[in-house]
Amino acid sequence: MAGIDRQHVHVAIIGAGFGGLGAAIRLTRELTTDVLVFEQAADVGGTWQANTYPGCACDVPSHLYSYSFALNPQWTRSFSGQAEIWDYLRACVDRYGLREHLRLGHQVRAVSWDEERNRWLVDTSRGDYSANIVISAVGPLSEPAIPKLPGLETFAGTAFHSARWNHDHDLTGRRVAVIGTGASAIQFVPELQRRVARLVVFQRTAPWIMPRRNRVIGRAAHRLYRGCPPVQRFIRGAVYWTAELSAAAFLHPPLMRVGQAVARRHLARSVPDETLRARLVPDYTMGCKRVLLSNDYLPALGRDNVTLVTEPIREITPDSVVTADGTEHRVDTLVFGTGFHVTEQSWARFIRGRGGQTLAEAWAGSPKAYLGTTVAGFPNLFLLLGPNTGLGHNSVVFMIEAQLDHIMSALRHLDRAGAATVEPKPAAQAAFVSEVDARMRGTVWLRGGCHSWYLDATGRNSTIWPSFSWRYRRRARRFDPAAYEVTSAGARQ
Repeated sequence: MAGIDRQHVHVAIIGAGFGGLGAAIRLTRELTTDVLVFEQAADVGGTWQANTYPGCACDVPSHLYSYSFALNPQWTRSFSGQAEIWDYLRACVDRYGLREHLRLGHQVRAVSWDEERNRWLVDTSRGDYSANIVISAVGPLSEPAIPKLPGLETFAGTAFHSARWNHDHDLTGRRVAVIGTGASAIQFVPELQRRVARLVVFQRTAPWIMPRRNRVIGRAAHRLYRGCPPVQRFIRGAVYWTAELSAAAFLHPPLMRVGQAVARRHLARSVPDETLRARLVPDYTMGCKRVLLSNDYLPALGRDNVTLVTEPIREITPDSVVTADGTEHRVDTLVFGTGFHVTEQSWARFIRGRGGQTLAEAWAGSPKAYLGTTVAGFPNLFLLLGPNTGLGHNSVVFMIEAQLDHIMSALRHLDRAGAATVEPKPAAQAAFVSEVDARMRGTVWLRGGCHSWYLDATGRNSTIWPSFSWRYRRRARRFDPAAYEVTSAGARQ
């Protein structure tokens, strides 16, 4: 690959969602315009471009779900829908002049470190590039997960994942099976219930569901925010600190009793049928799995055309879903709301660092990174929303911006030192991971043997940051040279 004629760029960014676009904005405004953003889709937006299922919306308050440097005074509701968030990101592209830096329709197939020239070789579906710096902003919710159900390949109807919604398939009057009851399913199930003839919802684990207080933000507020941005910043701060306080319950599980009481009251009001309600009571402490927000999912389960099934699925036939008790549920459409590959993402197999080792090999089933951002053995590689940077209580955009502060500080250090490469020392990375694991003990995420998609193949929680988000930002915002190996620019070209 080293002999291929490649276009060279100083910084290559993979992914054009919140992380990738945020990185491009910060870089082009503060350090360099020699930046390219590679995105396999035909447009920017990441998760918000890919997920177009009915009812798709954010479960983080709108005021928190934007860049701090680009507040949106036009949000129409407390919790924004997919189209509105997608429009916001596209508007940011135009506002900050990123179009010329985008390489849409470019699937990154391999990223390999060239030891001799201290640069990354980036192979895409539409050309080969090299870069001094690579920022991976692929995102943890990018690869849909479909369970390996016996007989699935024999299904004669239409089947698709919520993140790959088939809008050409008219669901009106259909007999539909929804497999999975996670964050996406609770949004599209009420929409489907109103359109289909019969809806069968297969639930493996009941989720904790809280009320969703989604009020309209009117024109008067829009005018106020446009005319006086500090007002919106004040509200954003109030919303942030309110959400931040809830982290205490995740870190000290007995405090979750308050939230559980609210959720149980919400369930009782939403589902009058005692038999159905009993099957919707979670058997684990709230917060172990993702806490969901909805006002219409629970009532939808009680409609006459909806059946909730809690028996495990035994097999799929050409026209039905068969459960362990032998019941055959005849359907013509399968919709998977089964989440994403979060801890075992395929892109980790295509990034090769020193000695040709892939990220997947380095991680060996348990992703680990210094500050969730850099990995020993992978010089000049930065991860956005990497290991242990996810949140259960606040906005990940806040975490992305904290990581961007760290990345910008690291790149400034490289420039000042005239250095070629930077990567974390193995000891620094190991110490950080040990600290995270120690903080994780006693939290709701590891309480009582709870199993969730936060846990990796080794049983370790490599997804969530086990503390307050402000603590992460305070820790990550400055580059600590003592934690890094920095090499001279002698071999840099």
